[in-house]
Amino acid sequence: MQIRLYNTLSRQLEPFVPLDPERVTMYVCGPTVYNYVHIGNARPPVVFGLLARLLRRHYPHVLYARNVTDVDDKINAAAHAAGLPIAAIAERYAAAYREDMARLGVDPPDLEPHATAHIPQIIAMCERLIADGHAYVADGHVLFDVGSYPEYGRLSRRSTEDMIAGARVEVAPYKKSPGDFVLWKPSTPDLPGWDSPWGRGRPGWHIECSAMSEAHLGETIDIHAGGNDLMFPHHENEIAQSTCAHGGKPFARYWLHNGMLTFDGRKMSKSLGNVLVLHELLQRHPAEALRFLLLKAHYRQPLDWSDAALTQALRTLDGWYGVLRDLAHVATTAADREVPAALEAALCDDLNTPEAFAVLAKLAEDARQAATPAAQRRAKGALLGGGALLGLLQQDPEVWFKQAAPGAAVDAAAVESLLEQRRAARASRDWTRADAIRDELAAMGVAIEDGPQGTRWRMANA
Repeated sequence: MQIRLYNTLSRQLEPFVPLDPERVTMYVCGPTVYNYVHIGNARPPVVFGLLARLLRRHYPHVLYARNVTDVDDKINAAAHAAGLPIAAIAERYAAAYREDMARLGVDPPDLEPHATAHIPQIIAMCERLIADGHAYVADGHVLFDVGSYPEYGRLSRRSTEDMIAGARVEVAPYKKSPGDFVLWKPSTPDLPGWDSPWGRGRPGWHIECSAMSEAHLGETIDIHAGGNDLMFPHHENEIAQSTCAHGGKPFARYWLHNGMLTFDGRKMSKSLGNVLVLHELLQRHPAEALRFLLLKAHYRQPLDWSDAALTQALRTLDGWYGVLRDLAHVATTAADREVPAALEAALCDDLNTPEAFAVLAKLAEDARQAATPAAQRRAKGALLGGGALLGLLQQDPEVWFKQAAPGAAVDAAAVESLLEQRRAARASRDWTRADAIRDELAAMGVAIEDGPQGTRWRMANA
């Protein structure tokens, strides 16, 4: 089954053909660790983590790197505001990021390079660019000479003038051209810094990713991915400096970009006060519902986040888990839980998660209608197998339905006691008492369902 990916560089859907099928390489831009990330920052690791899973099904060895930017002016400012060492802030939020990603069902990358661990490689790349006439030293800075790379702007398909006009480009007197960007900059004594041929300083953001990718994946990689807000200037600059540092060799053969998140149709921004912090969302909602919503729209399209969309995600998962709960008595084998071909075909088509979810919904309906034990086993297995690849439906259904909101608690024994009292009230036709118990359970956040299999309960927020 051929994987096809939309390559931003060519603006076309292309068959994925790795440079070396025995060693597929992918680099995804990771977090700058100065605070908790917002929900939009979670979309790339969720989406491209799914791509890594898919690639591993087709190729024997996949090297997936997702970096950590742990030297940055935002980290410096956060450390100063908190009165803490810069390294302490970076370590705190890097750990929080890993924990939050794990809760979202994101597999850890094979490699997690940190910028501060690659200062020698960054300096060496700067030196090569200077030696080859693509960078210059000015006022303690090393700057990339955009004019030395005629292909600059090919990824974003904008002229240098348009890019400068549309971005916050610092115009400094030491630059040859306003579009030239910083590879290395001087550090004052209160800032992190390393000795270099140009004095004590620290790297610019763009050069970090190029140096880390080169160090771990090689000069030319198969896939580079990230949010489309990084296309310019970050990815454009990465291409320029990497290509020039490697004698013209391509940096990445496939460029993938995910769309941005909006909130009720409006761009998320601090000024609007609608930035949703992932760490806080995970305290209020089941992580699996957040993952579902992050995958629901096609990754290249914008994704609108709303309370209504989250409620619908919960209802959909309730329905699918309900099928699995009804089939709890049906045992499945590993062979039964193979990924259905239709679902894999959807993901092979440029990670078409909306189609994959449509397949999963059909599998759930097939399982709901299965009449014979053999049909139930096959249908349940297919639903579990498809869900596993997507990172869904792997909890015990009873755990899913009886989970309280994160951070809350429910006394299961107390719930069962009330249900037993309600059964006794119904048996004696004391409907007033039965209704009062239902209301008491509802006040605890517990919903009850009367059906052919008896009375079952679930947390209303699950």
